[in-house]
Amino acid sequence: MQRRTLLTALAAAAALPLAAHAAPYTGIDITGSSIGPDFRLFYGDGKPASLQDFKGKYVLLFFGFTQCPDVCPTALSRAVEIKKLLGADGNKMQVLFVTVDPERDTAALLAEYMRAFDPGFIGLRGDAAQTAKAAKDFKIFYSKVPSGSSYTMDHTAITYVFDATGKIRLAFKHEQTAQQCAADLRQLMQPKKATSFLKGLFS
Repeated sequence: MQRRTLLTALAAAAALPLAAHAAPYTGIDITGSSIGPDFRLFYGDGKPASLQDFKGKYVLLFFGFTQCPDVCPTALSRAVEIKKLLGADGNKMQVLFVTVDPERDTAALLAEYMRAFDPGFIGLRGDAAQTAKAAKDFKIFYSKVPSGSSYTMDHTAITYVFDATGKIRLAFKHEQTAQQCAADLRQLMQPKKATSFLKGLFS
């Protein structure tokens, strides 16, 4: 997968004031980044979809395609495990899967693919131009790669995390474990309070 360009951009985004990066995340802290900040795509029923629809939820956003042989199933299976690890807080998490292959990924196929992992996961799509716009806004690389008489898709393997207010906060690397991701989400959901000692220093 082509990740170098995105990881370079994320590293630059991470060069923010220290206060924004105090939490010990395993993922890349991109709090305050201008990535996105939203998209205009469609649900399976044809209704417009936006990140604004999920205020109050911790959103995991991933770009991929249903015929992906390994990266996408791995990312979605990890999301299933993350949800389990969060216990009751798993209900606060929403997974969104944006197809980079709208030519083959119909609404019905996307819905079936999501159900294979978790009935609460949502597949989103757009036409070619809408897909390109969303990918560009979220610094996602994708391209067709010929494969025999058909093709596959090369794409960036990153999962973005948004907090309950709709702000982008983290980028989960593909190599991160479900346990590491769940720990990062718990930190977002229940940030540690400063100790009385630290409060005394900065009061």
